[in-house]
Amino acid sequence: MSVKNSIINIDKELCTGCRRCSEVCPVNAIEGEEGKPQSINRELCVICGQCVQVCSVYASNFDEGITSRDLKLKERGMLSSVKEPLFAAYSLGNAQLVKEALANSDLYKIVQCAPAVRVSLAEEFGFPLGTLTPGKMVAALRRLNFNRIYDTNFGADLTIMEEGSELIKRVTEGKNLPMFTSCCPAWVKFAEQEYPELLNHLSSCRSPQQMAGAVFKTYGAQIDDIDPSKIYSVAVMPCTCKDFECNRPEMEASGYRDVDIVITTRELAQLIKDAGIDFNNLPDEGFDGPLGSYSGAGTIFGVTGGVMEAALRTGYELITKESIPKLELNFVRGDQGLRTAEVQVGDLKLKIAVVSGLKNAVSVLESIKEGKCDFHFIEVMTCPQGCISGGGQPKLLLEAHRELAHKKRKEATYSHDSKLEVRKSHENPSIVKLYGEFLGEPLGHKSHHLLHTKYVNRKEQK
Repeated sequence: MSVKNSIINIDKELCTGCRRCSEVCPVNAIEGEEGKPQSINRELCVICGQCVQVCSVYASNFDEGITSRDLKLKERGMLSSVKEPLFAAYSLGNAQLVKEALANSDLYKIVQCAPAVRVSLAEEFGFPLGTLTPGKMVAALRRLNFNRIYDTNFGADLTIMEEGSELIKRVTEGKNLPMFTSCCPAWVKFAEQEYPELLNHLSSCRSPQQMAGAVFKTYGAQIDDIDPSKIYSVAVMPCTCKDFECNRPEMEASGYRDVDIVITTRELAQLIKDAGIDFNNLPDEGFDGPLGSYSGAGTIFGVTGGVMEAALRTGYELITKESIPKLELNFVRGDQGLRTAEVQVGDLKLKIAVVSGLKNAVSVLESIKEGKCDFHFIEVMTCPQGCISGGGQPKLLLEAHRELAHKKRKEATYSHDSKLEVRKSHENPSIVKLYGEFLGEPLGHKSHHLLHTKYVNRKEQK
């Protein structure tokens, strides 16, 4: 088995068989008897990392009968300076590889950060749950020796331009409806494994991470006059499955690996601590332009319903040529489950659904197979509260703390959106400039090559 197929792991030396992990697994991929070490069915696992979040069994410093901590850290791809407990369920890390790359003067180091990272990173440094710190995050990344600090939120705005245009085209032509969002890699992997006959219903858009990566090594390389082969592109994500996504064979639209490596929110915190950076007292600094500029619509991608809300803000105006009456679309905001609504967009009554928690997607998928689904557009997020509750986020052992963290991260995300001057993706000046100078138009030839993708029937591969 290759390393990239074993991103999520269970340490059999530590696992007590409590089966808490199996209770949160959305695809029943964790197998084993109660009271005995568990194993992961790789063909079922979607690498969401919810098992990593909930696992509370860790190595004791007094247990001399197990592999040494130093060796476990190395096996897990973790920095030797990490002080936190080592839990039974874990995700294979890339922090050590990134640390080595940051010390390499021959590389041009670019980093992007997902919207959910800036509302959770500070928790690793003792700040209250959900504290919003984009400025300190940027300052820390600069001190880690990144040459450019760009942003996945820019990629989110770009995604809306392509995905919104794709939806309009499908609705106009009446083809392959409903259209599903495609920015959650665990959801995409699940669809490929269990419902390959419905893959034509997924948007062909790459995720914001992958769109940004492709643009960084093409348009971004031109702006900075840098040989793209020298660019080392790092993505900081709340999601453990993003590592799997960046290593998919299809993700080389730029002519190179579009995103070279992914680290989680937790791993970024570990790198900051390892470098001796005083995060708490850092000044607020800004992202580099133009590929670090984003709208409020880009930042709400981090919460369930956010992609739908961002798409509606832009889609409404592209279709009607009028300003949307209200920006806060509360009817798509919420918690785990299935929410549906009808939205009047000009002459079109758009039927939408928001699915959070992968198990809630099954009934929708089955209804499509039966020809009984009349939705136009469906957002699916694997993790229960969207990306803010991703497997790579800061770990909280108490359920009450976890629920509070999700609530506070969500509030911080919407607050960030409300305070930004630009709140619609199509009004982001840097996005307008990107199309004007480089891409041409949404769904155009260059856009299709760099920003869209194909999917794999994984059922045939079993």
